[in-house]
Amino acid sequence: MSEKNNIDTASLVDNHSDYLLSFAMSKLRDIDLAKDLVQDTFVSALTKLDTFESRSKIRTWLTSILNRKIIDHWRKAETRYTDPISSFFDQEDDSKQWLLEKKADTGFKNIDIQIGEEETLNELGLCLDTLPEKWQGIVASKYIQEKESEQVCNDFEITSSNLWVIIHRAKLLLRDCLKTKWA
Repeated sequence: MSEKNNIDTASLVDNHSDYLLSFAMSKLRDIDLAKDLVQDTFVSALTKLDTFESRSKIRTWLTSILNRKIIDHWRKAETRYTDPISSFFDQEDDSKQWLLEKKADTGFKNIDIQIGEEETLNELGLCLDTLPEKWQGIVASKYIQEKESEQVCNDFEITSSNLWVIIHRAKLLLRDCLKTKWA
């Protein structure tokens, strides 16, 4: 590891694992897969730590790595199939009737749409990093972890009116940030 990246790996994992897991869960909705991809992200980051140039925040860099891992997972899942011939037949019975209308029912959207959505979410993640740290936690708790307002208020020791003021101001800042990135 180079001297410019003298980063404590234990604190790296401690400081960013919850955020990365929330980020992965917002896209995958599968806790085991999300944990696996977050773990893969840290392995990749730790092996490439000497290439981190500090031009962005470490969290942004880690999120970018995780985002690529999620996209790679979707690409592999999209192209994975076992028996190409069987896809032309109705599998309800053994008569091997040709399907009149074959629809791709992989459960995944068109990969171009997914990548566009991922890029948008990545930009949103970069904008989230510009918010004050407490606001980041509040927005993540409310919208990524989907906690009830009362729980968020208890977690951050704020009143419900304070919660909605923070949420409103955070949304305004996020909107302005995204406008500048998409302009």
